[in-house]
Amino acid sequence: MALLKIEEPGQTPLPHQKNDEIAIGIDLGTTNSLVAIKENDEIIIIPDEKGNLIHPSIVEFLENGQINCAHGISDDANSTKVFSIKRLMDENSLKNSQIAQNFPHKIIKNGDEPLKIALGNNNLTPTEISSYILKYLKEIAQKYLKKEVKKAVITVPAYFDEAARNATKNAALLADLEVLRLINEPTSAAIAYGLDNDSKGTFAIFDLGGGTFDISILKLQQGVFKVIGVGGNSAMGGDDIDHILAETLSKKYGIATENDNARQELRLIAKKIKERLTKSGEITQKFQISSKNYEISFTKSEFNELIADFVNKTIKITQNLIDELEIEAEEIKGVVLVGGSTRIPLVQKKLAEIFGAEKILTNLDPDKIVAIGAAIQAHGLTHGSSNLLLDVVPLSLGIETMGGIVEKIIERNSTIPISYSKEFTTYADNQTGMKLHILQGERELVEHCRSLAKFEIKGIPPLKAGVARVKVAFAIDADGLLTVTAKEELTQQLQKIEVKPAFGLDEMQIKEILINSARNAKEDITQRLILEAKSEAKRDILAMESALKEDANLLDQQEISAIETQIQILEKTLQTNDKEQIEIQTKNLEELAKNFAEIKMNKYIKESLLHKKIDEIS
Repeated sequence: MALLKIEEPGQTPLPHQKNDEIAIGIDLGTTNSLVAIKENDEIIIIPDEKGNLIHPSIVEFLENGQINCAHGISDDANSTKVFSIKRLMDENSLKNSQIAQNFPHKIIKNGDEPLKIALGNNNLTPTEISSYILKYLKEIAQKYLKKEVKKAVITVPAYFDEAARNATKNAALLADLEVLRLINEPTSAAIAYGLDNDSKGTFAIFDLGGGTFDISILKLQQGVFKVIGVGGNSAMGGDDIDHILAETLSKKYGIATENDNARQELRLIAKKIKERLTKSGEITQKFQISSKNYEISFTKSEFNELIADFVNKTIKITQNLIDELEIEAEEIKGVVLVGGSTRIPLVQKKLAEIFGAEKILTNLDPDKIVAIGAAIQAHGLTHGSSNLLLDVVPLSLGIETMGGIVEKIIERNSTIPISYSKEFTTYADNQTGMKLHILQGERELVEHCRSLAKFEIKGIPPLKAGVARVKVAFAIDADGLLTVTAKEELTQQLQKIEVKPAFGLDEMQIKEILINSARNAKEDITQRLILEAKSEAKRDILAMESALKEDANLLDQQEISAIETQIQILEKTLQTNDKEQIEIQTKNLEELAKNFAEIKMNKYIKESLLHKKIDEIS
């Protein structure tokens, strides 16, 4: 059963149509990257000329300007080698001080300018550095296939924000690759697992890669593959385990790491020790760091104690997601392991404590499963597929309305891709512009939600308040990217913005948002109703004052005084938070407005009938 993401209308060829177009699947990993293709119903992990299937995500800059990648890097001690650049694609990761501290090169961040890495005489963005890895993978594919490759499906962490996803797309553009789709890594793994095993039921995808951690819960049934919940942390991965171990080794053996090369050497040694300890109970080996020899001994029990807190954090995030979705661990049919760090015995032991050892699925290589899913997706997007993958929006999206209220446009857990619109109107007479504030969150008030973007639509006809119509549409594509458009219906004036915030939300932040939403639900609704009542009252006051300016001559002084007095009473009531009194006084003003409207209507009817014969009136 091929389980693929929903295609855009008209973009996917019919299954019977012949299509020789080539599209590759790329797992752009923090530690390692892979490239794969589906040919003749077979998935091929594409090797380089030396037969390597897994390619280290390393970019080397030589003093002569030459740039090498992965297995092509040299032994030049003076070259600059960049590891784990993917961790900086999501600039929100800089909020994690440990990531910035552990990154061996100087990070340059000036205001709203893109983050850059100081590399000798060059300052390059993570996007530019990542593009060299993608170009390397593309060249491997072209040499193997002996054909030009122009299109790819690229995997990203589920918790990559819009900015990181766009940075990934831009990196592909620099590598001369068209991105057919960005697909979440755990989802890609689930596609591969579901296809290989013809599976049905509810599954968990536990993805612990080099730089990120994702947990997704999905339901597979009759060709439909639906994501029902996601969690994770975009600044937490196997690299952190390497750093924890490296720091311990540095203290235990007095290893100096005052320069970049020494830190990189120790990091690679820590990685080797970690990998050895996943297979054996202890390691004793001699290593050379900065021309000094060290004999290092480490046991699995020491290692488990060292990483226990880290592993427990991933388990807590997993348990939190299950609790949030209100499902039982017994309902999970299997746990698919993704990422090299899931080989760590302690990780599997802790997962077995929740789900049972028999449910921990290891029959697919955790290093290759994401690339396999990407290749399946790439083939489906170019050759057609009859299956459907449904992903979800993690938090509600909406806009600010009068009174600081959030009007939700797309609700949390809506299936993507999705497009939804609502119609809004002007608040004041002759209003020719409307400012739109886009927000994310579950609370009722703007001050409690996260601001994503602001823009303005201009050219609205100067009409009476409430007459103009502005349709605001939110569209989230299959890559999870949000576009907002606002169109004034009379003039067809259109304004559009792609939302690209420079931050993301990890699982704990989302959980905190949801908990706060539930905890404050009653207070939020009460506050919203008060603000709505005040907004309605202010609108009525403006409308009445406008009507008095135009047709005060239709009323006698007593009627005018009654209206003015009621406006004063209502304005004074608006200074309180007494919703009931605000509504009472608003209704009193509306009764006066009703009488005023009847007088105006009678006037216009008399004027229209004046000097007309009965047979002229239809």
